[in-house]
Amino acid sequence: MSNIMIRALLLTLISGLSLQGCAQPKPERLGAPIEGYSHTSAAINRFSVNGNGGPNLAPYGYGGGQMCCAPMPVKWHPGLTVVVEWEKDTDPYASANWPPLGTDGYRAAYKLHAAKYTHHRAVVPVAQYEELGLVNVHFLPCNQVAVSAGATYPGRADYPFHFPQKMEEPATCPTS
Repeated sequence: MSNIMIRALLLTLISGLSLQGCAQPKPERLGAPIEGYSHTSAAINRFSVNGNGGPNLAPYGYGGGQMCCAPMPVKWHPGLTVVVEWEKDTDPYASANWPPLGTDGYRAAYKLHAAKYTHHRAVVPVAQYEELGLVNVHFLPCNQVAVSAGATYPGRADYPFHFPQKMEEPATCPTS
């Protein structure tokens, strides 16, 4: 083989090896869509997971559309938690008795009603998952919250929670 051919072969080999370092590393975190489920008679006006918004939820409702996104680790690890913050309306049907929409009376009634909204924050453990999927947030009685983030959904046997859709608030909630 000629010197030129050997040099060209070595240059090709070195170039090929140097390009091996250009491969994209697998991400450690990804943005996962957020979905919510209210298992109580309260409306969830808004909520967030680690500061990223979720949809509003009707009493005993779910969905409202998936919102994007909560940054989550691709692989679950022990001690994984998220911060869930939410605004709750314990009397979501009060507006049925208000003055007509668009009137000063309606605006005054809304202002009084909105002052009764409650705001909550919880650090919540995330159920173990094999593959990252949707971040599902379940709002339960007594301002309890459960969160899953796997590639499964409520109703499936492999889903980590099996809460009834309608749960009643007890007369008194346990103190933590």
